[in-house]
Order: sequence, then structure tokens, then C-alpha cells
Amino acid sequence: MNTDPRQILANAPMSALQVLVVALTIGLNGLDGFDVLAISYSANSIAKEWGLNDAVLGFVQTMELFGMVIGSIVLGGVADRFGRRRTTLGCLCVMALGMTMVSSAHSWQVLSAWRVLTGLGIGGLLASTNALAAEFSSARRRDMNVSLMAMGYPFVAFLGGLAAAWVLSEYHNWRFIFGGGAIVTAIFIPLVYFFVPESVSWLCRKQPAGALQSVNATLKRMGHEPVEQLPVNPAGREYKLMDLFNSTYIRTTVLVAAAYFLHIGTFYFLLKGTPRLGHVFFDYAISDAAGALGWANLGGAIGGVLIGLLAVVFGKKLGIKGLTILFLLLGALGINYFGNLHALADDGQGKVMLTQFIMTVAITNLFLNGGVSGLYSIMAKVFPTHLRAVGTGFTIGMGRLGSILAVSLTGIFVNNQLPLPTIALIMSVGSVLSCITLWMLDSDTAVEQ
Repeated sequence: MNTDPRQILANAPMSALQVLVVALTIGLNGLDGFDVLAISYSANSIAKEWGLNDAVLGFVQTMELFGMVIGSIVLGGVADRFGRRRTTLGCLCVMALGMTMVSSAHSWQVLSAWRVLTGLGIGGLLASTNALAAEFSSARRRDMNVSLMAMGYPFVAFLGGLAAAWVLSEYHNWRFIFGGGAIVTAIFIPLVYFFVPESVSWLCRKQPAGALQSVNATLKRMGHEPVEQLPVNPAGREYKLMDLFNSTYIRTTVLVAAAYFLHIGTFYFLLKGTPRLGHVFFDYAISDAAGALGWANLGGAIGGVLIGLLAVVFGKKLGIKGLTILFLLLGALGINYFGNLHALADDGQGKVMLTQFIMTVAITNLFLNGGVSGLYSIMAKVFPTHLRAVGTGFTIGMGRLGSILAVSLTGIFVNNQLPLPTIALIMSVGSVLSCITLWMLDSDTAVEQ
């Protein structure tokens, strides 16, 4: 009889509590999606209120990304040291505070400072939720559940886009968007506190005081018998960020971080840029351009579910790595189609119908976000328990550097009046290079789960 709690959870069907925790990670990742994209929904209104040009607006839009770089790297390590649950709760408090203060900002400088704080919380939350989704899943459902977790980002962002378009159309006040986000973020604090126990995998690896009692209490809630003792902990020391670069993990760390960095730049070009690009290049109303971003996120949510289902059906043949490469290539093609919409889909009078614009960004983001979901699944597999959160955090932090670069370049390109086909071609290169990097990855299976 297997008495290792991690193997019990890996081999048994998922309990109601496990399903609930995974469902909450979907919602938590959705908060990340809404908080990050709130500035995109509001970009045109903010630019109009404070008279910002595209270069300055691009700078403002990157501020939470700077915070996310720090939060992902630093707080990912905190989650590995102090636990997934505590880190998640702390990050939610930081995010709620940041969103509240942004809603009262009266200059772009003050807004930018509070967006950095919000980004700190988002970065740590991402590392924690990815680990929670993986560690509360059975082995059979792990890839699908992590993909579903990543799907929360675009799905909630889709709903947020519809709400943002309505708020801007009815009230013409972008501050309501951030205030609403703060309220929803705060609601998740008691949900996590009461319904998300500490990860059994983390407890078995870290073994703090009372770990056996906590593990058995969680096993009981999942319908399993208690264990008499925890498995022998082979760690014997604290693991730190630099352990990602020892001889065992350096190749995996560099390749996965590079792949995420490269693709996320392309991903954020479309995601952050849709409202502004729709307004500048296609002359859509501010509310219509913000609404298009919502539909793009619906496509992204479908992509997250799709790659998760394909991983279950074709996982043994293609593996999550092969599926991710396929989605990245299709996303790069979609970006170039988007860039050439004026030539490919105009109405005969040099204009692109809004429905064509929406369909293009939605389908393109289906593949782009499917690729992001696949990369999250790869992170959850290649980093073992004791480095999972810090490894994921470091990878996400590097990715946010890619997103900062993408948003900044887009603002500079638009401000200097480069044609959209040229901008799209340049920004699609990241996903193509990400495919090459992933192809070099030896395996998508961790040394130890």
C-alpha cells in the first residue's frame, strides 16, 4: 500500500475539494487577467483625459509589468519557502489595495506607481496559482487542469472587456473599472482562506511544524485515509533561486524562460494593443475598441480549454510540448493576418468591418493563449515541487520583461507611424523563436513531482 500522500493524490480520482481548488485557481488567474488588462481597457480614456501621446501611454501600460517581474521572481521563492496558501492570500491583499488606489489617482505618475504595487501582487499570485493547480491535480488531469487554470485569464478578461465597454459607454469614467476590480479581488480573500488548504506536495517537501496533522486533515477532506508518517524529506536545506541554475536544472530553466519570454512579447502585443490599435489604425470608437479586446479574450479562453482537451486526447502522441509549438506557430500566422486586415478584409472603401476585426483578434488569441496555457503546463511539469513556484515565478518574470519590451516597442512604432503590417511582422517573430526554443527542450517531464 502506497503511503506517500503525493502519490495517493496523483493516482486517485480527483475529489470535490481538489476540483474546487482548481476552480478557484481559474478564478484567481482570471483576476490576474482583469487586473493586467484593466489598463488596456482604459488606455484611450486615460490618454484623452491627461493628453498623453502613445510613447508615454506605452510607458504607463508597462508599469504593472515591472512590478510583476519583481513579484514573480521574489514572491515565487516566498511561495516555495512559506507555502502556496499564505503567499496567495498576501498577494490578493496587495492587488486589492493597488487597484483601489489606482481608481483615485489624478496623474499618470501616481497611477503608474500604484500599478507597480498591483503588479507585485499579480506576479506572486501567478507563481502560486500555477503550483496550486498542478499540486492539487491527479497525474492524469494535471496538464488539463493547469491549462484550465491559465484559461481563467482570458475568460474573466472577456467578461471584464464587456463590462469595461459598457462602463465607458454609459459613464465615461475609467476609474470605475479599477474600483470594480478591487472589489472582486477582495471577495477572493475569504474564498481562499476557507476553501484552499496548503498544498500536500509542499507540506511533504517542506515538513514544517504540524505538517503531518495538516496533511492528514487535508486527506480527510478529500476522502482518503490518514497516513502514519510523512515521506523522508531528501532536501536537507533551503532551496533558493540560484538552484534553478545548477547543473541539474540550468538547461531547463534557460530554455523554458526563453520560450516564455519570446512568446509573451507576441501575446501582449495583441492583448495590450487591441484597444489602441483598433482606435488608431481602424478608427473604431473607444468603447468598440475596448469591447473587441473582450472578444479576443473569449477566443483565448477557448484556446486554453482546447489545448487542455487535446493534451488528454493526443498527449501520448504529441505531448504538451508538441501541442504548444503548434499553437505558437498558428498564433504567429494570425498576428500577420491581423496586420494585413486592411488589404485582406476591407469593405471596398478601405475600411475593415468591426465584426471582421473582432473575429480576427479572437481567433488569433485562441492560438496565442493556447500557447501560453501550454507553456504553463510545461512549467508545472519540468520544475519539481521544491522549485516549482520559484521556477514558475522566474519564468513568468522573464516573460514580463518580454511583455514590457513588446508594449514599449508597440507604443514607439505607433507614435512613429510605422505601418501596421510591418509592426505585426516584427512582433510575430517572438512566437516563432519560442517554437525553436521549445523544440530544443529535452523533455517535458520533471525529475521529481
